[in-house]
Amino acid sequence: MRTLHKSKNKYNLKESIIVKILYVFASISILTTIAIVVTLLEETIVFFREVSIIEFFTSTKWTPTLRPQNFGVLPLLTGTMMIAVGSCIVALPMGLGSAIYLSEYAPKNVRKTVKPILEILAGIPSIVYGFFALTFITPLLKTILPETQVFNAASASIAMGIMIIPMVASLSEDAMMAVPDSIRQAAYALGSTRQEVALKIVVPATLSSIGAAFVLAFSRAIGETMIVAIAAGQSPVFTLNPLDSIQTMTGFMVNISLGDIQQGTIEYKTVFAVAALLFAITFVMNMTAKAIVNRYKEEY
Repeated sequence: MRTLHKSKNKYNLKESIIVKILYVFASISILTTIAIVVTLLEETIVFFREVSIIEFFTSTKWTPTLRPQNFGVLPLLTGTMMIAVGSCIVALPMGLGSAIYLSEYAPKNVRKTVKPILEILAGIPSIVYGFFALTFITPLLKTILPETQVFNAASASIAMGIMIIPMVASLSEDAMMAVPDSIRQAAYALGSTRQEVALKIVVPATLSSIGAAFVLAFSRAIGETMIVAIAAGQSPVFTLNPLDSIQTMTGFMVNISLGDIQQGTIEYKTVFAVAALLFAITFVMNMTAKAIVNRYKEEY
C-alpha cells in the first residue's frame, strides 16, 4: 500500500512538472506576441504624431526618403492587394481542382505519389520563386505582352500563386478526405455520378475548411516578402496595371531596412507604421478564416 502511495505521488509530481513546462511554453508564445504588438504600437503612435493619419490612408504619393516627403500608403497597399488577388486567381482554382482530384478521382497509389510531389512546392524557398519569376515568367510575359516591364506585378503574382497552391490543395484535400465515405456511398446509391458527389456533396460539406484555406492563402500572399522584393520592383506608384513595376508593403520594409536610415527618424518610423498596417490586415484575415470555420462547420 505504501509503495502504491509513493508511486502515485511520483506520478503526480511528474504530471505537475509537465503541466508547468507546458504553461511556460504557452506563456512565452503569448508574451512574444504581446511584445511584438507593443513594439509596433509604440513606434506607430509616435509616427502618427508627426504624420497625419488622413494623409497616410488617402494620399497616393509615397516618398518618405525623398524631399519633399510624402506619406501616402495607398501605392503600397494597392500593390500588395494586386499581388495577393493575382496570386489567388492562380492558386485557388488550381489548388481546389487538385484537392478534388486527389480526394475523389485519384487512385490511392496516385494520391500517395502526387500529393508529396505537390507539397514539394511548399518547401521551395520563396527567393527561388522570385528569381523564377524574374528570369522565366517575366520574359515569357514580354513575348506575349511587349509592354510588360522588367519588374512587374503579374510575374510576381503568378510565382506567388504557384507557391501557395500546396496550401490550398493540402488543406482542402485533408478536409475532403475527412468526409465519411458512407455519405458518398449513399449519394451513389441514389444514382449520383462521381462529379455530382464531388461538387454537390463533398465540396459543400467541407465549405468551411475550403473557405478557411482560401483566406489563409490570401493572408500568406499579403505577407510574402522575397518574391515581391525581387520580381515586383521597388516603384511605389499608384497603379492598377499588373504589367507595371510596383512596390508592396513588405517590399518597402525590405528596401528601407537595407538603406542607411538613422534610428529614430521619421523615415525609420515608417517601417513600423507599415508593419502595423500589415499586421492589422493579416489579423483580420485570420479572424475571418476562424469565423468562416465556425459559421459553416460540419460535424460527422
